[in-house]
Amino acid sequence: QVQLVESGGGSVEARGSLNLSCVVSRYSANANRMGWFRQAPGKEREWVAGFYTGSLTAVYSDSVKGRFTISQKGDSWNIVYLQMTSLKPEDTAMYYCAAAPYGTRWTEEDMMYWGQGTQVTVSS
Repeated sequence: QVQLVESGGGSVEARGSLNLSCVVSRYSANANRMGWFRQAPGKEREWVAGFYTGSLTAVYSDSVKGRFTISQKGDSWNIVYLQMTSLKPEDTAMYYCAAAPYGTRWTEEDMMYWGQGTQVTVSS
């Protein structure tokens, strides 16, 4: 079983920055793309950013493009970061790391593995 563990959440003021990390417990062909999702209270979980570990390609939702960066730690295929800058109060949510086999859709249903989440709170 592949396990994902997130860390790095916390509280920050608007326009601040936070860096999230996701560690994958073991290699799996069903986990060769990584994604970050978030869920705010009373809202559905939404996709934020995705990363293809083979091609090292990143994709972003429009809501975070230009402010968030998803990346892999050097040659460490099992550690993925989400660097968040220019944070806004509307970025407040529980952030989840997820993994899936190769594909181009980034929905909850497409993800095979999930972490437990890390809370991000942005105050105005």
